[in-house]
Amino acid sequence: MSAKKSAEPTPEAIARSNRQRLAVEEGARAMADAERQAVDVRKNMARLRELRQAKEAADITLQASLPAPTPAKRKKKLPK
Repeated sequence: MSAKKSAEPTPEAIARSNRQRLAVEEGARAMADAERQAVDVRKNMARLRELRQAKEAADITLQASLPAPTPAKRKKKLPK
């Protein structure tokens, strides 16, 4: 007896093709989610970098506007 392939797919073949189709769709969704998260992370990093740079510039400006600190005088040691 020879096994002849019929034109109609078996239930197992249908289930396998459905699993493969769902896996492809889920993979595409996962890749899109990962890319979207990466974009969000890069945006947040850029925002935080700008805030840090603005704070550093403000600190430098503040330091420049303050008078220079006078060196502390050393106390003389009293003879014993």
